[in-house]
Amino acid sequence: MGDNDVRRLGIDLYDRWTAMWNGDLDLAEKIMAPEFVLRYAQAGTEAFDDVRTPRQLADIIAVWHRERRGLRFVAEGAAVVDLALVDGTPTGLVARPYLASFTGEDARTVSRSGTDTLRITDGSISEVWSVSSGSAGRTFYRQAV
Repeated sequence: MGDNDVRRLGIDLYDRWTAMWNGDLDLAEKIMAPEFVLRYAQAGTEAFDDVRTPRQLADIIAVWHRERRGLRFVAEGAAVVDLALVDGTPTGLVARPYLASFTGEDARTVSRSGTDTLRITDGSISEVWSVSSGSAGRTFYRQAV
């Protein structure tokens, strides 16, 4: 397997991470390690501090969707992929900016940008660092008009 193939594996895993956040909750069991760590560096994400299993993550994502009408995540920008095959499975880091949007209480679209960095161990996500503009922040990426 060449470098481009390993890069594609990393991007595909990030795409599945995004799909999970968009409501494909069955992916949690497929892409997350049996036990993992989430590190969210924005206000209002304290509930993620104690999430350690795929089922817990799927449950909390479902709650986020119930609380944020039309919640949608889109990967933006180029992915940074630093993976190597270790005993035949991808191991390393994948990072990529994203844009999250939902309908606010005033019926306007609320958008927040951020970056997720995924640690991949034995082909599964074992640790996540997520930094976003947060609830009082701004969107860093301008949408095309």
